[in-house]
Parts: sequence; structure tokens; C-alpha cells
Amino acid sequence: MPKNNRILLWRHGQTDWNINNRFQGHSDIPLNDVGIYQAQRAAQLLAGMKPTGIISSDLQRAKATAQALADLVRLPVAIDPNLRETNGGHWEGRTGEENRAEDFQNFVRWIDGDDSPAGTIGERRTEVAARAVAAIERALSQGGDGQLLVVTTHGGTSRCVLGHLLQLPQSHWGVLGGLSNAAWSILQSTSRGWHLVEHNAGSIPEPIYGEESGAEPNLR
Repeated sequence: MPKNNRILLWRHGQTDWNINNRFQGHSDIPLNDVGIYQAQRAAQLLAGMKPTGIISSDLQRAKATAQALADLVRLPVAIDPNLRETNGGHWEGRTGEENRAEDFQNFVRWIDGDDSPAGTIGERRTEVAARAVAAIERALSQGGDGQLLVVTTHGGTSRCVLGHLLQLPQSHWGVLGGLSNAAWSILQSTSRGWHLVEHNAGSIPEPIYGEESGAEPNLR
């Protein structure tokens, strides 16, 4: 693995389903007008960091976000389906309130950090981490030292990647706060592994829409 690298995990811009607190998962929901603006604004900041590569989930909300940066820095976007959000199974398209009402025990256990399949037939968090980290490692292996790899992905996937790379017990991944739309976190490689140097950066404090719990959003 190349040395002295940074991974920038960038959550996609806002969608209407984020505002309605619907579990998006693999559902291919586009950015709304606010989300387009958020992606363009964030891209201007990220361009100044001089990224060396951009990879993205194949879902359109992530691809459109990644393209906003690619247009500025003249880099191609490598699409990888393994950067998708968690497959939410039967919970996809439903609000947090609906999932609590219809599948309370399973939904609350999952929210509390249980590594059970989302929506009964969906993915476990450890499965999401395994596929997403593999995609990131493949991308890093194609470059040299000193990379800044922008990984345009999703809130749940970002948290899984962070928890895995920071070597937190899976039951503790939830201690990491969520990412606001179009916000990012940065990991730096060290001799002892990965180090979190920035989290939920890129904006003034604002609600974190689309939190999995269905609860009222908090300010970071």
C-alpha cells in the first residue's frame, strides 16, 4: 500500500428523501436543487486541496456530487458500485417513523449498532465496510505515495469505513457522528494505521438530515 496518503470521505448532496428522512439505501434518488448547490459549493473548497483521484458510488446522487469536483480539477471519476449506501432491504423508501412502527424491534436494535441485516434482507454494517474499504484500497494501490483520494459516497457507508479503518469495535461505530450533506471526513495514513484528522467538515453547523434513527436531527 502506498504511504503518506489521505482519504477524503465525501457525502453526497441533499436529496428529497434526506429531508423526508426516508431510508435511501440502494434506491437511486437524485440530488435536489439544494443538493446540487451544496455539491458545487463544497467542490470549490475541495479543489483547493488538490485531490489526486476521485472515486464514487454508482448511485446518481453520489455521481453528480463527484462530477461537480471533477469539472473543477479535471480529473476522471472512477465509478465503483462497492461504494454504495447500505442495502436497506424492506426499510428502503420508508421513513424512520414508519420503520419504527412496522419493524420496531429489528429497527431499534440495528440503530443501536447491532450488526444485523438492514431491513431483514439487506446488508450488515460489516459487509458494507468490507466492500467499501476494498474499493478504496484498490484505488489507492493504483497510485503512489502522497495521494489525496476523494471518495464520494453515502452517510452510512462513510461511517462504516471510518469505524473499520480506525479499528473501532463494530458495536462502537455509532460513536462517530454522521456527515451532513456534502460534508466530509479525512483520514491520514500513519505508521500505526489510519488517523482521523477532520470530521464532518465543510459547512457551518447545520442539521444532519437522513439520520438512520428517524429521530429529530441534531446540530453538530
